[in-house]
Amino acid sequence: MRVFLLALAAFLSACTLTLYPEGLSVTYRVDFGGAILRFEPDRGRGATYFVGEEVRFFLTLDRPGWVSLVVQDPDGYTYELDRFHLSRGTHVLPPGPYRYTLIPPRGLHRVRAVYTQSPPSSRVRLEGRYTDWDARLRLYVEASGARAYDVAETYFYVR
Repeated sequence: MRVFLLALAAFLSACTLTLYPEGLSVTYRVDFGGAILRFEPDRGRGATYFVGEEVRFFLTLDRPGWVSLVVQDPDGYTYELDRFHLSRGTHVLPPGPYRYTLIPPRGLHRVRAVYTQSPPSSRVRLEGRYTDWDARLRLYVEASGARAYDVAETYFYVR
């Protein structure tokens, strides 16, 4: 019995239990993973692009929500590229006729997709040079008031 309880505890530690009050009853949803299932540049993770070329991103979500794309360039400058409200499924970003045309600096560009259940706060922007990118990202997520969030990172090179 003790082994079963330990196995059950380990299994449940990897999931999120969300309760929703509905009238006199309560429904629940168990989430076994993050909201972002796939995030990568159109040429694949670690691909090389040249200044003047366009880059797009493939993003797959397992639930609808807000996604902000945040870039850290080779000089350490971080900025929010875009934000979208997206449905569940696979998306190509930016949508429609819009394009991200690459400009210097050349080198490694890290990009994070930040998923939140609720809209990002307009009071907190991700822009500047940060000694702790993760701490600033936590503030950004906390300011949204989102109960659920997820972060995925990819990268590419600009030559």
